[in-house]
Amino acid sequence: MEILTYPDAHLKQQCAPVETFDNELRQFVTELEAFMRTQPGGIGIAAPQVGRAERVCIIDLTGMTRGKKKRPVPNQGRLILLNPEITEWDGYELGREGCMSVPDYTGNVIRATRINFTADDAFGKQHEYTSEGFEARAIQHEVDHLDGLLFLDRLVSRRTDLFQRK
Repeated sequence: MEILTYPDAHLKQQCAPVETFDNELRQFVTELEAFMRTQPGGIGIAAPQVGRAERVCIIDLTGMTRGKKKRPVPNQGRLILLNPEITEWDGYELGREGCMSVPDYTGNVIRATRINFTADDAFGKQHEYTSEGFEARAIQHEVDHLDGLLFLDRLVSRRTDLFQRK
């Protein structure tokens, strides 16, 4: 596997829903997760980032807490999300994001601070989730990939909200 980088046209595709929950899909998810773990700063990855146009993404914030210093926001750790759909969102916050598919830049993006969403597991069973803080931001970022969006598409201004990595 290799990460597709901007401006690769595959990153702009709307991904198809996963319809077949078989061993081939589960093998792909296992390989995608292993690949994500080899990438610097890899806390999330979506299938289109490796050229597969299906609604598959992985987020793993195991052991991480981010948020207000007085009250860190816990997270759910490792999430394998197939066909994720955000059903409700609350609040908003400006925050810095980076992406393996845009390796040379980070940017300020406005995201919901709390989300409710559904997603299938690798066996096709649907689950409901609530997420907040950094985890909610990471999930929204990965779901954007499935909709053919990059954080670059969410910048208010490329002139003031895009930063070159050092």
